[in-house]
Amino acid sequence: MPSLFRFLMVVAVLSAVTAGGLYVLSEFFEPNAREVSQPVPGVKVRRQ
Repeated sequence: MPSLFRFLMVVAVLSAVTAGGLYVLSEFFEPNAREVSQPVPGVKVRRQ
C-alpha cells in the first residue's frame, strides 16, 4: 500500500508542476497580436 501512496504523490506533484507551469506561461508571457493574411494557392474568390 505505501508504494501506491508514493505513486499517487509523484503523479500529483508532476500534475501540479505542469499546471503551475502552464499558468505561469499563460499569465506572464502574452504573445504579440498581429494580423497575418496570405493568399491560398489554387483558391479563387468569387465577387458578386
